[in-house]
Amino acid sequence: MRGNPENLRQAAARKSVAARTRAEQGLQEMVRQGQPVTFRGLAKTSGVSLDFLYSTTDIRRRIEQLRTQQQATAPAAAGRGDSDEPSSVVRTLTAQLAELKRRHRDEVHQLREALEVAHSENLQLRRRLGPPSAAEE
Repeated sequence: MRGNPENLRQAAARKSVAARTRAEQGLQEMVRQGQPVTFRGLAKTSGVSLDFLYSTTDIRRRIEQLRTQQQATAPAAAGRGDSDEPSSVVRTLTAQLAELKRRHRDEVHQLREALEVAHSENLQLRRRLGPPSAAEE
C-alpha cells in the first residue's frame, strides 16, 4: 500500500473538526443577527455541506431546537400600545390576517420539514446506489 493511511485519517479528522467549528460559529452568528435557523441557511453561512449538517447528530439537533424556539417566539411579538383605538372592523380584519399568516407559517414549516426529510432520504438512496456509471450519464 502506498502512502500513509494514518495521515489520511488525521487529515479527515481535522477537516471534520474545522467544519464542525464553522457550523457552530455560523449558528451563533445566525442567532445573534436574528436570522431564521435552517439547514440551507446554515450551510450557506458556514460553508459546510447539507450532508454534513444532516449527518452530524448534535448539530442537527441544535438546528432543530433553535428553529423550534424561533417559531414559538415569532408570533408573540404582535401587540401595540397606541392611544388611537382602531375600529372594530380594523381589529377584526387584523386578527383574521394574523391567523392566516400563522396558518401559512405553520404550513410552510411543515412543508419544509417534509422536504428536508425527502432530501435526506434521497441522499441516502443515492449513496446506496453509488456513483453513476458512464452509460447512465
